[in-house]
Amino acid sequence: MASWVALRRLPLLPLFRASSSSTTPAFGIPCPARHSPRAFRFQVCSVHSETKVEPLIKSKDDGSSSETWKVKMLYDGECPLCMREVNMLKERNRAYGAIKFVDISSIDYSPKENQGLDYETVMGRIHAILSDGTVVRDVEAFRRLYEEVGLGWVYAITKYEPIQTIASAIYSIWAKYRLQITGRPSLEEVLKLRKEKLGESCADNKTCKM
Repeated sequence: MASWVALRRLPLLPLFRASSSSTTPAFGIPCPARHSPRAFRFQVCSVHSETKVEPLIKSKDDGSSSETWKVKMLYDGECPLCMREVNMLKERNRAYGAIKFVDISSIDYSPKENQGLDYETVMGRIHAILSDGTVVRDVEAFRRLYEEVGLGWVYAITKYEPIQTIASAIYSIWAKYRLQITGRPSLEEVLKLRKEKLGESCADNKTCKM
């Protein structure tokens, strides 16, 4: 009877407690104490799991720096409508790592590293470079890019005539008026502004890239 009274007076200890210094849960397991002459007492033994689960997808990695890319996309980072599609492809590419993204609007853009494609050329229409060095452009470039991220069906029909001709004609119109449609200066003005930026960059680096 004395043992029962002593046991009832003991405070109830939680079987589970949260760790204040980690997001890893701590589990409490009741452990019998060493022999006591009067009653059985219980302590809580905490078992911490040190296992860390890495995310399947790294938020900062869109595959742009992957050395295993299959196609390189040259895109205009200053084109708001273009960036919607680029961001969608980057999101898809997280699971594939097949596309390397190169922003042609960057001061660091180098034609030498991209099959000799200069800024004016790639601003005129979309270009993509395959891993073997082959350059593709226009609708074919989109088709190759979409195929690498599991969306090949979107442009699959453009492989066949007369859809191929029609799609190419529509894209040519978009490419011609892209800057005006997106509220940007003419290509001549864009080129002038870039030369000014490069002039400042050349003064520091002694290297000009166009």
